[in-house]
Amino acid sequence: MKLPAGSSYEDLARDFAWEVPPRFNMGEVVSDAWAASHPGRICLQHFSPEGNHQALTYGELSARSAAFANALVALGLKPGDRIGLLLPQSFETVVAHVAIYKMGAIALPLALLFGAEALEYRLKASGASAIVTNAFGLTRLADIGGKLPDLKHVIVTGDVSASEGVLSFDTLVSGHPRRFDVAETGPDDPALMIFTSGTTGPPKAALHGHRVLAGHIPGFQLAHEFAPREGDRIWTPSDWAWAGGLLNVLMPALMLGIPVVSSPAQKFDADMAFRIMAEMDVRNAFIPPTALRLLKSVEKPLEKYDLRLRTVASAGEALGRETYDWARSALGLTVNEFYGQTECNFVLSSAAHLGVSRGGAIGRAVPGHRVAVVDDRGDELPPGKMGQIAIRRPDPVMFLGYWNDEAATAGKFAGDWLLTGDLGRQDRDGYVEFIGRDDDVITSSGYRIGPSEIEDCLTGHPAVRLAAVVGKPDPVRTEIVKAYVVLAPGHSPGEALAADIREWVKTRLSMHEYPREVAFVDDIPLTTSGKVIRRLLRERAAAE
Repeated sequence: MKLPAGSSYEDLARDFAWEVPPRFNMGEVVSDAWAASHPGRICLQHFSPEGNHQALTYGELSARSAAFANALVALGLKPGDRIGLLLPQSFETVVAHVAIYKMGAIALPLALLFGAEALEYRLKASGASAIVTNAFGLTRLADIGGKLPDLKHVIVTGDVSASEGVLSFDTLVSGHPRRFDVAETGPDDPALMIFTSGTTGPPKAALHGHRVLAGHIPGFQLAHEFAPREGDRIWTPSDWAWAGGLLNVLMPALMLGIPVVSSPAQKFDADMAFRIMAEMDVRNAFIPPTALRLLKSVEKPLEKYDLRLRTVASAGEALGRETYDWARSALGLTVNEFYGQTECNFVLSSAAHLGVSRGGAIGRAVPGHRVAVVDDRGDELPPGKMGQIAIRRPDPVMFLGYWNDEAATAGKFAGDWLLTGDLGRQDRDGYVEFIGRDDDVITSSGYRIGPSEIEDCLTGHPAVRLAAVVGKPDPVRTEIVKAYVVLAPGHSPGEALAADIREWVKTRLSMHEYPREVAFVDDIPLTTSGKVIRRLLRERAAAE
């Protein structure tokens, strides 16, 4: 499943073949396999703003996860049970994940940013019988505990002396044997349930088998230039509850022996992000486009911080040419943009070291994956024609299906093509240009306009910090392009600035794509994975 180093993209695409063993367990390959040969090897490092950085070895990860797996079994939990993880980036999060996989249960990552209703929905829909959280997460659960009849056990990390009816994570780990007989799982046995971000409707639970980790390895290695290399160390600001943080960074890095840097949960801060990368000697980073745009607020970062980055990868939304060019200039490297979604992730990637990089494109097919642009019937479209980005089954990163929803699972496919719901165009070289979610495309005066290119252009304006674009209903044009803009420090809203922003887009893109209305806002609604929730902005625009 690993890429042979030094090969050209064409050779890799032609010769690659999947070799996922019939017995495969995610927890075992990210801990026990390394602990057996290199128990003292560092697998995790935690950044402390006060400078009290901590480290964990593969030997300790293997032992602690074995103890926690034994504890879960002692509580009566069994293979197939769903266990929620409402935790920040931390050692305990990884220990819990690995233990759940080892015992054959199903991990349910949940973001601490979720409110009570979002948590209740996910815990009810999944039928979770246990949850691991911290003191903050416990306050989130306080209002919904009585509404979750399936939830039998609440396990809390840290000090739980004042909490009633909960179990101590530390006590469970310290009170059980540090060896565990890993469940005999195969690639298709369920391991992980991740709810979709819900940008276009109620979130659905995508169920993945253990093979999902094996399926991510080629894309990870491509985007990070044949990782692992000597000195590699990776960090992401993305929540590990999101597929981006968990499957694009944490799990594949651990499997490949690359130390993963974790950091305290916080609102994204550009200077703090640079500080983490400098102090922790980060060589590889996964930074979503929204966070990369926020990094632009720091001038001359290479002069201000001692950065030794080797690779930066990005995904989640379209990166855009403006941010692509900024990274080359300000960071001295080319961002490798890639693409996937919760149901089928890391299937397209860029790889600057192999010459696979093009501003405005989200990459070419990762070796081992078959990606095309198709129509709604699943027929492949010619180069340059806009349609749905689709992935052909079977594919190891492809989900097993939506939890308890056969109809929605069937509706995700047209023949053997998984339809992503994302619109794109593919050129003759195989590069894919991301246009936007099908629901996000704006129909104006007969044109179909994707928001990503306009948002990218807007963030190139010196006064614009962040921007989101939607279609606003219009009796003449069907819709007009409306932009919601968060201004950079030192700039004040006003009609003169709005006119300047409109002109900026009009002269750089086209006369039919510029925003006819510009609204200045304090913030833009984002999912926990950093994607713009355009549905909320469309509703706002329609209400106007």
